[in-house]
Amino acid sequence: MIPPIASRFVAGEEPAEALDHVRQLNDRDVKAIVNLLGEHYDDREPAHADAVEYQELAEDIARSDLEACISVKPSQIGLDLGEDVFREELTEIVETAADHGVFVWIDMEDHTTTDATLDAFEDLAREHNGGVGVCVQANLKRTRDDVKRLADVPGKVRFVKGAYDEPDEIAYKGKETVNKEYEALLEYAFEHFEDGIAVGSHDPAMIDHAISLHEEHGTDFEIQMLMGVRDDAQYDLADEYEVWQYVPYGGRWKSYFYRRAMERKENLWFAVRAIIGR
Repeated sequence: MIPPIASRFVAGEEPAEALDHVRQLNDRDVKAIVNLLGEHYDDREPAHADAVEYQELAEDIARSDLEACISVKPSQIGLDLGEDVFREELTEIVETAADHGVFVWIDMEDHTTTDATLDAFEDLAREHNGGVGVCVQANLKRTRDDVKRLADVPGKVRFVKGAYDEPDEIAYKGKETVNKEYEALLEYAFEHFEDGIAVGSHDPAMIDHAISLHEEHGTDFEIQMLMGVRDDAQYDLADEYEVWQYVPYGGRWKSYFYRRAMERKENLWFAVRAIIGR
């Protein structure tokens, strides 16, 4: 059982708990991106088990008639074991999800996974005429070229600032520089993309910039935020825009909760208050 201190950021340990959270979100006009926690497996068995659970999750979402999709990490389904393993497991997930009308996001991890992730996305997105999305990170110096490559690929692209500590030679480090890159990437996407843009940010300035670009170009977009971070803003934005909440669940919640609690000062204070009972 997940303790209350962590339940702000993680929906539960079982799929049913995650889907219950999704229902509550849907009642407030927020949609859900459901993620089974897990990453960097060096054994095929847990990678395959998680891939199977994703397929079952897609079936459950479709059967429950929920406004939800799924999101998968490449290292969770075998990329550390080889690109062939990753491709095999991902293909099974995408095909099952497509059969049930459920969208699949492919999360982006550190820079060593970028090529394999983008290649898999492009192949599957073209094969399924959309139905698949991928994440790109503004802090990587290569991302402008990657976004140009993806402009005519069916499917969606999620834009985030980037959370991994990458080497200086391949990544921008300054906050102001990363923000400018993020803005520039959004400007290009809103002008050139036709299949949808996901703004994965809690930064009000970036969300406002995206809204202005939407009003200028008319390009479809959605706003994506994490469970437990600026929840009130998510509900307010959902009154006018399409909002999706990233909803993690599963037994491997401790490391995820620790990252969420440490990455933003207000998250850490929430955790401290919960511990001391205030």
